[in-house]
Parts: sequence; C-alpha cells; structure tokens
Amino acid sequence: MSTDIRFTDFKSDKQPTWCPGCGDFGTMNGMMKALANTGNDPDNTFVVAGIGCSGKIGTYMHSYALHGIHGRALPVGIGAKLANPNLEVMVAGGDGDGYSIGAGHFIHAVRRNVDMTYIVMDNRIYGLTKGQASPTSREDFETSTTPEGPKQPPVNPLALALAAGGTFIAQSFSSDSQRHTEIVQKAVEHDGFGFVNVYSPCVTFNDVDTYDYFRDTIVDLAEADHDPTAYDDAADAIMDGDKEYQGVLYQDEHSVAYEEREGLSENMAVIPDRAPDNATDLVREFY
Repeated sequence: MSTDIRFTDFKSDKQPTWCPGCGDFGTMNGMMKALANTGNDPDNTFVVAGIGCSGKIGTYMHSYALHGIHGRALPVGIGAKLANPNLEVMVAGGDGDGYSIGAGHFIHAVRRNVDMTYIVMDNRIYGLTKGQASPTSREDFETSTTPEGPKQPPVNPLALALAAGGTFIAQSFSSDSQRHTEIVQKAVEHDGFGFVNVYSPCVTFNDVDTYDYFRDTIVDLAEADHDPTAYDDAADAIMDGDKEYQGVLYQDEHSVAYEEREGLSENMAVIPDRAPDNATDLVREFY
C-alpha cells in the first residue's frame, strides 16, 4: 500500500468510447478514486471485466487487466486472487453479464467470500446490443424485442447475494460521486467479497431508469435508521421493492476471507526452479 497514489495514476491513455453521459463514466471514476484512497498501486491491481458496455473498463484504467468472456469475469478474478493473495482484484461487469449468463458464478463467488471487489454497472437494459430487456428490467419495460414488456419480475441481485451468504452488500449511484466512491472504498476495505450494485443509467436506450428518476427516488441509508450489521434490517431493506436504496445494506463484521480461512498466503505465480520434493515418486504411482 502507498500513500503517494493519486486518482489520476489509475487513468490510462485510452479514451472511453461510451456514449456521452453514460453512467459508466461516473462508476469508473469512483472505482479509481476508491483504489487510490485505499493506497493500492496500479502495478499491484488487476481489473477483470466481462462483456457489455462495461467490458472495456480495464482498457480505460491503468492497471493489469483482462477483458474476459460473457459472464465469466468472476472466475478469472477469483483464480488470480487465490494465485496471488497480495494482489488487489476488482471485477467489473453489467447487469446482463453478471445476473444472466454469469448468475451462477455470481452466487458461488459470493458464498466463497474471496477477498476481492465486484462492481456491477446496472442500467437495467442491454446497451451494447442496442436496447433489449435485461435481468433487472422492469416487468413492463417495453423494448424492440419485448414490446409488451418481459412479463416477468426483475432479478433482485441484492437478495441473491444475501441468500448466498454475502458478507458485504451495497448499492450506489454513479452520479453521486462522493457517496459512490465512499461505498466502493468500503467494499475494497472489506475482509471478504465486496459486492456493489451501481445504478449506472443508459442515456441511449433506457428512458425510464434515468438520472432524474434515481435522483428523485433514491433513499440514502446513511440518512435512514439502518444498521448494516443487522441481518434482519438488511433483509427488510433488500426486499423492499418500493424504494431504491443507496449505501451499505449489509456487512458482516466478523467476515473471514476465503484465503485466510484456508491458509492461502503464498504467491503461487512464483514458479520454483525445480519440481517439488517427491514429485517424481508421485508421478510414478500413476504410471
């Protein structure tokens, strides 16, 4: 960790190709500020992204990065973290990438509780493929492929995370720069899997879940009578379908990360000069 790291140290020289006004700009800025605030160095940070508008975020951030395949960013991030526990790992994706094809990986990543951060840019639509309904779209959300709406309730990712045993579950709004950064920073500092669902409006294809909508409806838990360490309080807020919450909904103060629990501390990326002792004997048992 370093105290000399600045927000700009995480900016790459590549210019984002997102639509002007896209919520992903604010989401990424908060990620970079949170990494800098926690003293992480770009040379010791690994950013993994999946498919979607958010997929190229690793290109726009100055760090080690990998642009993975659809729904498979989390396994890559988990593998890197377990191979090198000293690495700061941040996985980024969208609601389609994380809660549709990647839903299975999401649930198991939550319950495994590896010490890493997962940021989901939730715009409630498929933006890259030009505006289809996503897993978090409203039941009556009309698109070219669902002219009468999806006719099924949206996925509640916070509820999935809580049911899977999540130890840090939060939600933020990309346009609220200070609060978004604070929430992501808490996720990075958490000892375990830090999950943040970010309201990140799509200005091109979603004219329902807009900046104005979220500004008018968001309830900040920092200003409410909410105890993030109380499981029942978290469950009540997460299952409250009438409100859009921002803040840390649940945090297990006694969380123990998977690596610590399993005694994983060595950098397995360091390859020894010779095979381990008795390796030849072990091979001969099978041949």
